[in-house]
Amino acid sequence: MSELLTSLASNAWAFFLVVLFFGGSIFVHELGHFLAARRRGVHVERFSIGFGPPIVSWHGKDGVEYRLAWIPFGGYVLLPQLADLGAIEGESKTDVSKLPPISYATRMLVFVAGAAFNILFALLLATIVWLVGQPTFSALATTQIGTVSATVTLADGKTVPNPAAEAGLQAGDTVKSIDGVAVKNFEDIINAVLLGTRRTADGRRVSEFVIQRDNREQTVAVYPLLLGDDQIRVAGVEPADDLTADEVLPGSPAEAAGVLPGDRILAIDGQPIFQRVAVSEHLSKNSDRPTQFLFQRGHEQVRIAIQPRAETDERTGKPVARIGLRYREPIMVIHPTPWSQISANVRMTFRTLGALISPTSDVGLSKLSGPIGIGRVLHQQAQWDIRRVLWFTILVNVNLAIFNLLPIPVLDGGQMLFATINRLRRRALPPNIIMATQSAFFVILFSLIIYVSFFDVRRWARDIEADRTEQK
Repeated sequence: MSELLTSLASNAWAFFLVVLFFGGSIFVHELGHFLAARRRGVHVERFSIGFGPPIVSWHGKDGVEYRLAWIPFGGYVLLPQLADLGAIEGESKTDVSKLPPISYATRMLVFVAGAAFNILFALLLATIVWLVGQPTFSALATTQIGTVSATVTLADGKTVPNPAAEAGLQAGDTVKSIDGVAVKNFEDIINAVLLGTRRTADGRRVSEFVIQRDNREQTVAVYPLLLGDDQIRVAGVEPADDLTADEVLPGSPAEAAGVLPGDRILAIDGQPIFQRVAVSEHLSKNSDRPTQFLFQRGHEQVRIAIQPRAETDERTGKPVARIGLRYREPIMVIHPTPWSQISANVRMTFRTLGALISPTSDVGLSKLSGPIGIGRVLHQQAQWDIRRVLWFTILVNVNLAIFNLLPIPVLDGGQMLFATINRLRRRALPPNIIMATQSAFFVILFSLIIYVSFFDVRRWARDIEADRTEQK
């Protein structure tokens, strides 16, 4: 019963954080439009979070109608002097002919204010993350390759040669850049391959790795495969683990041999080693004799022979060979600067957009996330650590800012485009053309959201089924 209550409380808290930060990101965007409009003397008729009929609405002392609507795919500030979006935002009751005309500068400032507020909000959150830290897996904080398996398994179950192994990549290689873009962690490596657009003359997918091996840089061409249910580009490399001893257990073989906390495993039996599972497998295969360990201790290297001891594994109940080392926790806390966080998200957003429109990439709309997918990721991060929620909300706000400034009718960038065309023509575009264009793009945009959300739900259902299978 206590576990059920704990689970319910955890989910309730996570749901609250989803509403707070996802809804808050939309609110901040619309608040930017609202405050800029009020500052520039533009008439504000309505401030709405969500589209469609209101769940609740009220009029403030300032005469503005505030509402929370049923369709939570964004929001709007009704500004009849700036844009006629009656088909989307609802008909205006204001007689625009009785209001003064609005200058081009005012239009641009009001339209860009939403994106500007998203960036300011992201900067605020990034500053908080910088101060309190961002939890991440230590394996993802490296660019060193930990293992390259000989084969990989396709979605249909067929086993094929690993692209990284075929290209000659090895455990211990440090990746410096991919396709000319520097990488700073293993997530950068994964994303650089996933968003890759390069192909050979005969149409094969290719990623150009620049690696460091034995203190020398070399360029390696890797030919990624499409793997997994989502069919994404994968090179077939895994990150190296932190093999530093955080604790040497009392009475263990490692303590008897003289291993100290802080010692880092470099090699065993003369072979460089980069992953914890590889250490365990080697000990299991050679449990009947001492294993020669090479440790990094401060600025010197120390060789120590350790005889493994058979112990019972707590999870499986089977005997395993151990030496009594407890590694550092796999989760570490980093403190990236606000600028590095914002700039990294901006670069990632533009790379994703570039891959989306490139005919040579494997990134399609089905691989993007809509409101359901974003909400689910926020919920997952909330169940882990609230600092991860802040990290993901930064990405959401940067995406909102850039996406809304695209020159697409019904978005802020589209309204800025219309205003610029009017200024260049020295007269307004015909209202029927604007309305028809906006209505058409709203239908297209809404259809895309539904389309993307379908795949969000399918991924969600697939993951639930995988969890059930794993628990059996």
